[in-house]
This record gives sequence, C-alpha cells and structure tokens, in this order.
Amino acid sequence: RPPRSTPKPSSAASDVYKRQLMNEYSPESFEKKDLPFHVKRLSPSIGGEIHGVDLSKPLGLELKELIYEALLVYKVIFFRDQNISTEEHINFSKNFGELEIHPFAPKKEDFPEVLVITHNENSKGRENTWHSDVTWRKEPSLGSVLRMIQKPAHGGDTLFADMYAAYDGLPDHVKEKLDGAIAVHDFANFRNRLIKEGKSAEEIQAFNEEYPMPEHPVIRTHPDTQKKVIYVNAAFTQYIKDWEEKDSKEMLTYLYSRSSVPEYQCRFAWEENSIAFWDNRACQHYANSDYWPNIRKVERVTIIGDRPY
Repeated sequence: RPPRSTPKPSSAASDVYKRQLMNEYSPESFEKKDLPFHVKRLSPSIGGEIHGVDLSKPLGLELKELIYEALLVYKVIFFRDQNISTEEHINFSKNFGELEIHPFAPKKEDFPEVLVITHNENSKGRENTWHSDVTWRKEPSLGSVLRMIQKPAHGGDTLFADMYAAYDGLPDHVKEKLDGAIAVHDFANFRNRLIKEGKSAEEIQAFNEEYPMPEHPVIRTHPDTQKKVIYVNAAFTQYIKDWEEKDSKEMLTYLYSRSSVPEYQCRFAWEENSIAFWDNRACQHYANSDYWPNIRKVERVTIIGDRPY
C-alpha cells in the first residue's frame, strides 16, 4: 500500500495541525483534484461511490494511490457493476497489502484468502453487530474488500460508522479519561461456535495459543492520517485493562453506542457485483440481517494491517 507519514505536532501547534489534517483528508479537498474517476458521496463525512474505474484491469501507480487516498478520505469506498473474477478480486486487494487467511471462517475452494459468507433460511445473518474486523489479532486488518455475489430481493444493506467523528464527538473529560487506556480483545464468539461444532479441548487450546488475547489502545491513532479513532467494538472487545469491572462495562457500553449515532453513518444498498472497500482502522460496520429467509452471499478479502498504537 502507498505509505503515508505525517509528523506529529507539538502541543502549541496542535490546533493548526488538526485543521491541516481536516483539510488534507476532507472530501471537499479531495474532490477538487483532477481525478480520473467521479465520486458520489453517501454522507458528509463517510462513504463514497467511485464511478469510472474498472477493477478487472491492473491499477497503474497513480490510480492505486488515488484509490487509497479516497479510502483515507471517505473511510469506505464503493464500486458498482464490477463483474470480476476471484483472481481479480484478490489482485485488486493485493495492491494495498498482504492478505490474511481467516482461521475460523469458511473459505472459497482453491482460494484460502477469500471468505465466503452465505446466509439463507438455514443460517440467519450474524454480522449485525457494530465491529471492526479481526481486532482479536495482534495486527488487525487494514481493510476489507467485499463483493456481493447474491443479494436478497430486499434488505441486506450494510451500515458504516465514522469512528473519527465518533471520537471527535466525545466530551473532553471522556477523552482525557481514555488517554492511554488499553482494551483486551478476544475471538470469544468464534470460540463458542467452534465448541458448538464439536472442536476438542485440545483444538480450542491450540487456537488460544495461536491467537492470545491482544491488547489495543481504546483510542488508537490512524497510521496514515494521524487522526484519533475509537477502537473498541462489541464483537471482540472484552474489557478495559486495569479498570474496575463496573467502570469498564459502563465505558465500553457508552463507546459502543457511538457507532449507532446516525450523524456518523452512511448506508450502502447493495446490488450484485457491487464492491465495498472499508478502512477497519477508521470505521466500523454493521451488516443488516433483515432479509431472512432469503439468500445473501458475499465474498471478502482482508488486508493485513499494523499493530495499533
């Protein structure tokens, strides 16, 4: 992926620096550029549909960098009418980093990097919790690239929440309290499913040893934009380290609720061959499970990220 390095400010320059960051990664500034594609915004701060790009073709360096910059600006970008192959899906994703292999989810035959997520009358959607992908890893995801293979006739939208805006909206005393706070994450939901599927105690212990509960900042800094972001989620965060249990639960419940604020959100209505590419370091998502018993099938490729700080 195209690396970005932005120097950190002195305290005296922090207000100016914040304004510079807002301008550098604002949709208004980005859309003034001479872009080789058109952007249709889904909300004032999060979500942009990219029109005029064919993802079946290799990306040139300039286009790759602009797509990545668009990801930083909009936190999630969308592409319509992309009838691409699995190989092309993988190749597009590899432009932005190494791909992970998910240890627990179903994979596409011959393509271990591709998660196949299918729901139907025998399998209700389970992704209807606000979350950022795989925060139970020591180095969680940079981003995910998801393609709609089969959409339900109605429903099945995905919502995305701008966790920069969520952080900015916190009261100052909460920001101060969370400065330096560390949260512990875990793959508990997957572990419970593995137990139900009949995995032995030895197999579960092997997973526990391979994926020990990582510690991440409650408020992380995005490595490219240097913006602060709420980085706890109801799917994988367990507790805030060194806090009283009651205080931890109350704070986490409050922080989880921030993604549900409509002013921080956009909503994407899928069509077949639509693609979403979201930044797991800057936003959370919620797959609406309102379509049961109809079929919804997607394929996801996930790009490995860095250790949060």
